[in-house]
Amino acid sequence: MAVDKAKSPKLDVDEFLTLAVSETPQELHAFFESFRSLHSRKLWHQLTNKLFEFFEHPLSKPYRVDVFNKFVRDFESRLNQLRLVDMGVKVSKEIDNPVTHLQFLTDLLGRVNTEKSPEAHVLLLSSLAHAKLLYGDHEGTKNDIDAAWKVLDELSSVDPSVNAAYYGVAADYYKSKAEYAPYYKNSLLYLACIDPAKDLTAEERLLRAHDLGIAAFLGDTIYNFGELLMHPILDALDSTPHEWIKKLLFTFNEGNIGKFEALSPLFPKEPILQENYPFLRQKICLMALIESVFKRGAYDRTMSFQTIAEETHLPLDEVEHLVMKALSLKLIKGSLDQVDQKAQITWVQPRVLSREQIGQLAKRLEAWNSKLHQVEERIAPEVLVNS
Repeated sequence: MAVDKAKSPKLDVDEFLTLAVSETPQELHAFFESFRSLHSRKLWHQLTNKLFEFFEHPLSKPYRVDVFNKFVRDFESRLNQLRLVDMGVKVSKEIDNPVTHLQFLTDLLGRVNTEKSPEAHVLLLSSLAHAKLLYGDHEGTKNDIDAAWKVLDELSSVDPSVNAAYYGVAADYYKSKAEYAPYYKNSLLYLACIDPAKDLTAEERLLRAHDLGIAAFLGDTIYNFGELLMHPILDALDSTPHEWIKKLLFTFNEGNIGKFEALSPLFPKEPILQENYPFLRQKICLMALIESVFKRGAYDRTMSFQTIAEETHLPLDEVEHLVMKALSLKLIKGSLDQVDQKAQITWVQPRVLSREQIGQLAKRLEAWNSKLHQVEERIAPEVLVNS
């Protein structure tokens, strides 16, 4: 027979706050007096704000867990559940013991109603997943991430802090598993939910930019770096020993094999790039092919193998394999004529364009507009005569 958990005895608030005043530094006494006043008047919103102020005070560190477990626990059902969870997550960081830390978050999760407060549930699951990741429980982390996504995916409007918590821990998980493409996706989504200049330190911005660059290079489905290249996070690489990674990102996006070869002597600075040089070489060739197709007009996309070989710096006998690889990755669509050694490209993967590529596109539009104007001038007299 199931036995209900015993409820915590009702807290004597006045007794708790009086004892707290006697056991804490003078600088914190005003907080406890405010707690007493706001609690007695049932001003829960104002009390929540005051509690956040208390938990931010550096002298409150030794008392945070006790205040949350005893005082806040007494009236937590009356508080905004998202703010309650946010508060609980901050407090949990003061718990050094892994088992106690996880139990604290798990207990709080059991007291949050998923149906009534789905955002709070997602935030808490994401925080629990992050704690498990720190303690090396990858399976538990993945289970919590998946559970959080099931709830998050059903929500139409979500607080940015909740999205940030989810995408942040998802990115960290995939980084720990060296799964580059999902790390890249989730990390960019995480950055979209925060203000990197305010929410990340300079060291964190540098690490994030570095990791995104490595993921872009090694992700086997990432062949468009435009979104990353336009993100200010890359500025963190400027004037650092990693600045060449930013240059290499632009080189890949341009499909510029000459620049790639010029930068390749720096690869030993990042051993993982050196180890994956054959893959990177194939990737830059694919990027060069994509860029070559993109630069061409819609009616000029039948390319000989010889032209492709020149564009990609590959031997002629390797061109067919490269084009088939591009087709299999759905980077392009079209067909191969092995007899005439030609590739007819009918579609190229949509891309986020750099400013330089937008400039090239503008020139093509100008040329198209000029041709259209010439046609108009030719048919206008015939239209007037016929009318």
